Amino acid sequence: MSDETPVVFVVDDDVSVRESLELLISTAGWQPKTFESAQEFLLCPRALVPNCLILDVNLPDLSGLDLQRFISVERTDMPIIFVTGYGDVPMTVKAMKAGAVEFLTKPFSDEVLLTAIEQALERSKNLLALDSEIHALRDRYALLSRREHEVMALVVSGLLNKQVGFELGISEITVKAHRGQVMRKMKAGSLPDLVNMAAKLGIAH
Repeated sequence: MSDETPVVFVVDDDVSVRESLELLISTAGWQPKTFESAQEFLLCPRALVPNCLILDVNLPDLSGLDLQRFISVERTDMPIIFVTGYGDVPMTVKAMKAGAVEFLTKPFSDEVLLTAIEQALERSKNLLALDSEIHALRDRYALLSRREHEVMALVVSGLLNKQVGFELGISEITVKAHRGQVMRKMKAGSLPDLVNMAAKLGIAH
């Protein structure tokens, strides 16, 4: 398996389920990592490749729904597929509302599970790409001077150069110079581009 192979984590306290899923996941070309408890899984470092978690609802220590709450905060790029021997509707609704990709009641077919894994890995891939884009934007934003931060905030709020100059007590020519620097440092090709970046950074007005 290469470093880029997607990882499918499995947390289930039934050894036969873990072994059959491990075989299914490997055969499909992904990298399986299995755990018998939520605590054991939490000791594992997060994956930096597309990944997902097949999670039993009823576990001996932390329940699957408790673990889901933790993951939704700490490992946002890890979609969850729940499996259970006896699911009920309220439990399913709760899991899906909290962002689960699928909620499968045993026994289920391999095809159904493989389809759910594919969807989950695609979602993870998109989340990782967005995460990496935001990290790059933050790095660029950190290179701006204090004045450039001020100019950028006012420009993306829709003010014209003249109005920005008035707000900051500087000339329109100076605003243009700062604005050019902001565009260059942020690698923005246009004003809509810059507005989009500001929204992703949470600094849009």
